[in-house]
Amino acid sequence: MLRLIAQVALNGLAVWLAARFVPGVDYEGNVPYLLLTGVVIGLINLLVKPLVTLLALPAVILTLGLFLLVINGAMFLLASLVLDGLTIEGWVPAILGGIVLTLCNWVFGALGRQSKKKT
Repeated sequence: MLRLIAQVALNGLAVWLAARFVPGVDYEGNVPYLLLTGVVIGLINLLVKPLVTLLALPAVILTLGLFLLVINGAMFLLASLVLDGLTIEGWVPAILGGIVLTLCNWVFGALGRQSKKKT
């Protein structure tokens, strides 16, 4: 349960970072809105992303995995369609924002594995 709450908070933090550093990504709201955004992104990544990745598997293989960046951007764009306060102005900001989300989740996962090894 604690991991789920941390993942939602991390997704919200990643959206905040993307809005801060990627031109074309913006949100309207405060911390509760970022947490809601984290929930929506988590649900999209849980329910929609595996199906899209499976359907796009030939493109992922042909591009040696680079098409996963486009899929991450598409999931970020989908989140902006679901949420009124999240604005993404095109594919390039969506892909760059998806990279920010991926990097944040990668760092969180690495830190989580480090803490498990120490205990």
